[in-house]
Amino acid sequence: MGSLVTYRLEGPSAHISMDDGKLNVLSLQMLTDLHEAFERASADGVPVVLSGREGVFSAGFDLNVLRAGGSEAADLLNAGFTLAERVLSFPTPVAIACTGHAIAMGLFLVLSGDYRIGVAGPYKLTANEVAIGFTMPRTAVEVCRQRLVPGYFDRVVILAEVFSPESATSAGILDRVVEAAELEVAMAGVVTALAALDMRAHGACKLRARKGALAAIREAIAADDADFRAAVAPPSTT
Repeated sequence: MGSLVTYRLEGPSAHISMDDGKLNVLSLQMLTDLHEAFERASADGVPVVLSGREGVFSAGFDLNVLRAGGSEAADLLNAGFTLAERVLSFPTPVAIACTGHAIAMGLFLVLSGDYRIGVAGPYKLTANEVAIGFTMPRTAVEVCRQRLVPGYFDRVVILAEVFSPESATSAGILDRVVEAAELEVAMAGVVTALAALDMRAHGACKLRARKGALAAIREAIAADDADFRAAVAPPSTT
């Protein structure tokens, strides 16, 4: 899995951790490693805990790549959004340990989990696309739509509001907030409860409950990819 993502099977769950030593920027390599880790977790057939490093879950896509455009930017977006779709439709429960800041694609990954615990502290949780000059991709809009409390949707998507971990629970971004020292014990309790579920029934129910959202997200992924590919395609010679 490389040096950016670690995978360990621990008791009744698989633990996937992101750590680039900095802000957990979602580079193409990081996303490739995450896809590989979830492929392995699917084969193991157990609940998954996805976490970041101390103080930061993820600062989102590599902005240098996005601003440069080209096929690499299109590949990056596609890898990120297909990962969100993969987590939302994953056959076993996915718990998120939001260890700090969660920005843009980092926030969308948080929103894709089934149960999300955040760490208390001076952390920012925000979809900042509008604030930094990006029109939010269709897929990101649909990921937000399926999880946010309706009254907060415009505040997150259109106004790029910045939330603390505590206020993020009201918006539907997080389910619960604990002190950093309590995260491991809190997540262990969640894992115990998730592992007691019937995995077949869980997976089937998830797909049934999210059928409409997943269809909209898959359609959005295709439309976003087509837009980015068209924007970077070379001029026709015919």
